[in-house]
Amino acid sequence: MIGFLRRVLGWLDVVENVLIAVLAICLVVLAGAQIVLRLSNNGLIWLDPLLRVLVIWAGLLGAVAAARYDKHIKFDVVGRLLHGRALAIVRGITLSFTAMVCAVMVKASLGLIEVDRESLTELSTGVPMWWAELILPVAFGLLALRFAVRAFAPPEEQTP
Repeated sequence: MIGFLRRVLGWLDVVENVLIAVLAICLVVLAGAQIVLRLSNNGLIWLDPLLRVLVIWAGLLGAVAAARYDKHIKFDVVGRLLHGRALAIVRGITLSFTAMVCAVMVKASLGLIEVDRESLTELSTGVPMWWAELILPVAFGLLALRFAVRAFAPPEEQTP
């Protein structure tokens, strides 16, 4: 079972890395293109909302990658005060709670997507808003998985 989980997490690592790289390349190319087009007074109206969505997607996938390497935002006070088994217990409780919060966010984001699907809200002409919001349940689901795995795994000294 653990071997299977490691293979799945390894596969997810690759997919996340590829998506982050593709998003970063798209952001640089599209933002550069928009700048050049604006200099010639030909900016594309739909490109700015797309760039905002891509930034959100990249940020959320970056949060997932940070959780993968245990580099997410955290308070280090407890780590300085506790050691050994007490630190492991508090860390497990904290990460378990964080995983539960992320799971609740999956449910909430699915509700948001459903509302926007029903209301036919558009991001741009002909592009439904809910398409842009699909990253929310995916990212929060991956965060929940990463935090749940970290809750029961010993802290690792990794560098990406």
